Amino acid sequence: MPSPRDIDTVLKGWPFRPGEVSARLVKTRSGREVIQMRVDMGLLQMETEQRPDGEHPHGAETYYDYLVGEAIRSGDSFRLNREQCVEADREFVQYYHRRICWLSLREYRRAARDADHSLAFMDFVKEHSPDDEWTLSHEQYRPFVLFHRVQAGALAALEEKGPALAIHEINAGLDRFRDLFARYDAADQYSEDELVRRLEQMRESVRERYDVGRTLDEQLSDAVRAENYERAAQLRDALRQLKQVAPAEESVVEGGFGGGEGGFSGGPERRGRPRGDGPDVGPLAGDGLAGDGFDDGIDVPF
Repeated sequence: MPSPRDIDTVLKGWPFRPGEVSARLVKTRSGREVIQMRVDMGLLQMETEQRPDGEHPHGAETYYDYLVGEAIRSGDSFRLNREQCVEADREFVQYYHRRICWLSLREYRRAARDADHSLAFMDFVKEHSPDDEWTLSHEQYRPFVLFHRVQAGALAALEEKGPALAIHEINAGLDRFRDLFARYDAADQYSEDELVRRLEQMRESVRERYDVGRTLDEQLSDAVRAENYERAAQLRDALRQLKQVAPAEESVVEGGFGGGEGGFSGGPERRGRPRGDGPDVGPLAGDGLAGDGFDDGIDVPF
């Protein structure tokens, strides 16, 4: 008689495919929903809310929340110790795995939320890092996390609000990339960066597929560059009126990192949808989620 601990049947019925993110949402016996991700020698199971492993480090919702409390109690002198660095990395890895699962499942709002967590945590560990070497070992992955955040935000906007706001989301993300390159004195590398090029391709694919011209915010930027301030004022008024008509759009188009906890669009009808059934948007079309940031030779721990 097989042991209740035996998972042979699960593994045989769900083959591992190298280079592909295989994920699904399932119900446990208790009725809660969890994510399962097929990996080379088994599977990972993650909670869908708060920390993926379901733990509450030191009573906090996440280890990031716990460390924020420690920093407040300790003041400006707070620096991560060795144990805290190890535990921070554990949480980064957990959120990375869940983020790519959400993207594979096309749960874009949830992917954006997890990317927001990682980006905010990266800001925190940078500020309280024990040394420059540890800081750089983490900052090298910021563009990759940001890339996922922009992808998720743009695809959520495309589904929920339409192509114009998807383009706005991508442009806001590209501005973040530009600022990031400038912060590290690498502005001359921006236009040649592979992740930047992928986002630009995605934007133009959306524009072509949905026959979208220059959006209002792009026209505003053009007017400012041309010093046509009368036209710029008219476009600002038009943008302001648009937001007044549809205030719910602000969570999508403002800031680029504002996914927040609410507004998830992924209902049951979208869960576990076959790959290639999503929007055809250039580098994300068809099998794009397997080849656009998940399997590009980058050793990404989070």
